[in-house]
Amino acid sequence: MSKQLKTGKIRAALLDWLGIPVSLTNEQFWASFSLTAAGQTVNDATILKLSAVWACARIIAETISTLPLHVYEKTPDGRRQADETNVYSLLKMPNATTTSAVFWEAMLAAMLLRGNGLAEKKYIGGRITSLEFLSPNKLCITRDSQGNRIYTYTEKDSTQRTIPERNIFRIPGFTVDGDWGLSVVEYGASVFGSALAATEAANSTFEKGLSPTVAFKLDRVLTPSQREEFRDSLALLSGALNAGKAPLLEAGMDVTTIGINPNDAQLLESRNFSVEEICRWFRVPPHMVGHTSNSTSWGTGIEQQMIGFLTFTLRPWLSRIEQAISKDLMTPQDRMRYYAEFSIEGLLRADSTARGNYLSQMVNNGIMTRDEARLKENLSPMGGNASVLMAQTAMSPIDTLGSNQNG
Repeated sequence: MSKQLKTGKIRAALLDWLGIPVSLTNEQFWASFSLTAAGQTVNDATILKLSAVWACARIIAETISTLPLHVYEKTPDGRRQADETNVYSLLKMPNATTTSAVFWEAMLAAMLLRGNGLAEKKYIGGRITSLEFLSPNKLCITRDSQGNRIYTYTEKDSTQRTIPERNIFRIPGFTVDGDWGLSVVEYGASVFGSALAATEAANSTFEKGLSPTVAFKLDRVLTPSQREEFRDSLALLSGALNAGKAPLLEAGMDVTTIGINPNDAQLLESRNFSVEEICRWFRVPPHMVGHTSNSTSWGTGIEQQMIGFLTFTLRPWLSRIEQAISKDLMTPQDRMRYYAEFSIEGLLRADSTARGNYLSQMVNNGIMTRDEARLKENLSPMGGNASVLMAQTAMSPIDTLGSNQNG
């Protein structure tokens, strides 16, 4: 009997013992096992319902996935862009059905929430021809007797297949063992659970018309029909839309508050603090997710904010991806010759003034030709002197004044 069949029988027995239908897929099965914190179910699906988590994950994933990613060849004079390589073709179009931006967005979302982004390398004739993203919810990872990982993936039709470890392209996030990335969902469960609980409490408070729970006291015992009639009439006055409508108290009825006032519970302060806590977990400045109660300490202007965001948040993720590409998508011979690198100038495209100043300094200091600057702006080269490196000569030796420096 194969190991896969044994695993299937064990899983079926466990499902039967738990009372869960055997027909459930791995995604449905493992989704039923989640962390619990502050009375809330915490997993990658529930925490994405928090606007702060949604915004943090999106701003990192979308920013990196839309940055230009190129492969360069090392040359005696520096480097050249190697668009003809197989690796660049993979990065530009990972597979026939997914664009580069969507693929890397999914990989980064998995890295941010689960700690590891995984894809399957497809080969034809020993050459990698495509990368297929592997959803973490559909992937079951175990180990054999030798300690090697076994990757079992559940397809859309609920069939399962085993993927060899050599076919796995994996990018770990923050790690403490040098191998497997740590899950933010797991380690931040208490913070996310508290935020979910605060959101649920806020919704409940609005549903009850921003009022605490009250009890009605009578000096006599009501019949079951009278209790039901009173509850029905009270329900018509409950909720935020009916705020201001007062119930009629009869026969010496008295009202007593038995809940906690929202002000006493500091509900708003708790929700604001949750946003800041979530931003700490993802290392995203609160003002970048719309939380503007505190001003940024990174200076003013979009350029300074982008530099800070790039240095402290994006750069570690960019380096992980670049190094994983070299490690898993290039042969040892290719690594000596080629490397992948993100073009971070794309972050300055939103600020035309900053980008214009950058290109001017590069051209005026002889670092970049005018044609090279035009290509970065998707303009056709002009040729002639536009392809020649030039530099400003305002500072010249005093004994050369009056002479023709340009010949």
